[in-house]
Amino acid sequence: MDPRLRAAALCGAALALAGGTVVALRAWARWRSDVSLPARCAAAAAEQGKGRGKQILVLGLDGAGKTSILHSLATNHVKRSMAPTEGFNAICVNTEESQMEFLEIGGSESLRSYWKMYLPKVLLLVYVVDSADHARLPMAKQLLHQLIQNNSTLPVVVLANKQDLEGAYCITDIHDALALSDIGDQRKMFLIGTHVAEDGSEISSSMKDAKELIGQLVLETQ
Repeated sequence: MDPRLRAAALCGAALALAGGTVVALRAWARWRSDVSLPARCAAAAAEQGKGRGKQILVLGLDGAGKTSILHSLATNHVKRSMAPTEGFNAICVNTEESQMEFLEIGGSESLRSYWKMYLPKVLLLVYVVDSADHARLPMAKQLLHQLIQNNSTLPVVVLANKQDLEGAYCITDIHDALALSDIGDQRKMFLIGTHVAEDGSEISSSMKDAKELIGQLVLETQ
């Protein structure tokens, strides 16, 4: 493992991986969010054959916490979802700078065949892993590498979720477990430790950092 990563990283911190170099995430300017769930977000999934879309694709194994993260990012308050997504989940988040359209696809084995169908048309990929699910990290690694092996420039934000659970790997361990150093240095890649706290509470600072980073990447990519 790159010694610069080991020296810079702390459990629950956020790292940016770009050009093989690890740097600490700077504080992004925050904004007020207004939430809407327009039908056109869901309809956008059917428009994939008409050129590059504007969506942020959210993938990861079932149980990683994708839906809870999306709801929390949309409302700025924690909203847990216990049931795995059986199909698609589309959420639009309006900010002062842009509109972010998130498309989550369920992570069960029966739905993973759809992942690659949407990948070529999105702005960036948000890949969520359960930091405490050690047994399935090798599968999460394999699926991530397969997803992006033919797209060397797609920006990727990896969320090492459930950092609050006992036994959760910190982000340096997640970096190694997912072999992120092997993905290549041509793309923008970020690794952030996140967790979703109690229902109704304000989202954590790491979740705010993730939201702001994704918004900045959307502006840079459009």
